[in-house]
Amino acid sequence: MNILSIGGSDPSTGAGIQSDVKTFSTNGIYPFTVITAITSQNTKKISSIEPVSRRSLELQIDSVLSDFHIDAVKIGMVFNSQIIKVLHSKLKDSKFPIVVDPIIKSTTGKLLLKRSALRDYRKMIIPLADVITPNRYESNVLTGITDARKAAKKIQTMGAKNVIITGFTESNNKITDFVLESTQEYKISGKKIPIINHGSGCNYSASITESLAKGLVVNEAAKIAKKFVYKLIKNSISIGKGINITHEEISKDVKHLQDSIDEFKQTKNIHRIIPECQTNFVFAKINPKTINDILGVSGRLVKAGKEIVTAGEIVYGGSQHVASAVIQVNKKFSEVLSCINIKYDTKIISLAKKLGFTVLSYDRSKEPKNMKKQENSSIIWGVSSILKNKCPDLVYHKGDFGKEPMILIFGESPNDVIKKVSKLRLSY
Repeated sequence: MNILSIGGSDPSTGAGIQSDVKTFSTNGIYPFTVITAITSQNTKKISSIEPVSRRSLELQIDSVLSDFHIDAVKIGMVFNSQIIKVLHSKLKDSKFPIVVDPIIKSTTGKLLLKRSALRDYRKMIIPLADVITPNRYESNVLTGITDARKAAKKIQTMGAKNVIITGFTESNNKITDFVLESTQEYKISGKKIPIINHGSGCNYSASITESLAKGLVVNEAAKIAKKFVYKLIKNSISIGKGINITHEEISKDVKHLQDSIDEFKQTKNIHRIIPECQTNFVFAKINPKTINDILGVSGRLVKAGKEIVTAGEIVYGGSQHVASAVIQVNKKFSEVLSCINIKYDTKIISLAKKLGFTVLSYDRSKEPKNMKKQENSSIIWGVSSILKNKCPDLVYHKGDFGKEPMILIFGESPNDVIKKVSKLRLSY
């Protein structure tokens, strides 16, 4: 998957192009870049801004669009009218989704969009936006309106399809975003971290762009972005002498699971074993007690044609059903820390038995009625009821009324699970 980020260069890597490259690369997306301006900045101040020439900007855009398939574009800092006009000319007929992040003033107080360019920005950049993500200050500058709902509607009349005003209300422990789509409006709230930081706005819009590239709807994208930014602010680092820089701390376990997910997604014909309810891949801490001790994909691995898309972030508590299965098996066989669910297929089960895998199954129709009423109880009951002396490699059930049949593949690690999946894929 490929995303083009258009914006200013930030040598501190706190925001701008460098921040986007870091975000996209971490999430397994190939980042392309077009630089609109070169800034000299750090965590204390911005010393200078030098916009690129019209010719340089045009050549950068042409070099990317003429050679590569682009799944989505993010537009950040544009600075002046000349840059705005070039971007409008090059992108006005584009088919890929475009996310606009209005970069008007830095956290340290420097203006990043000339006041003389505001008129052209409203006329030429805002209409490009499938989603625009101003904060409360930026929405006020663009519309002259302080009320979030009225400001969002005004921005929509300027041509943006969907408007997200971030941080439109705040309290001591909560911060709320206002979302206006073409047919609905709503609010998304989350915990507030009282840390002045550099980069959260760029992180938010980058996450939205990534979700749109994956085909997710705005509501899903906004929820994922909210959680993503919270994590980065929480992990922000005081690396300079000024304000904190948002930071994504990647643990060895997250990287291990991410690498295995990437390998899974690249496996030939793997889309054929994704079930209707989609797939999750999990990795537990030693001796997991709850699903919050287990890493999983917050939005699952989703089939999009022949591609597999990671819809969401790898987080603790990201899975319920597959994570619950691991907990049950781990209680008896502590070496089991990972699992993936795949489509039920008798060919896969037959091959697993031929390969000498330990294969177990349970009948969901025999589950006690009082258990069926409890959330997430079926898989707990089913897996725990069949565990014997041998550690299972594969567990399956044939479904029940309104319940899809399923296969679970267990392993000591994500890499162990992938090895088993690779052997069983021979069925296809």
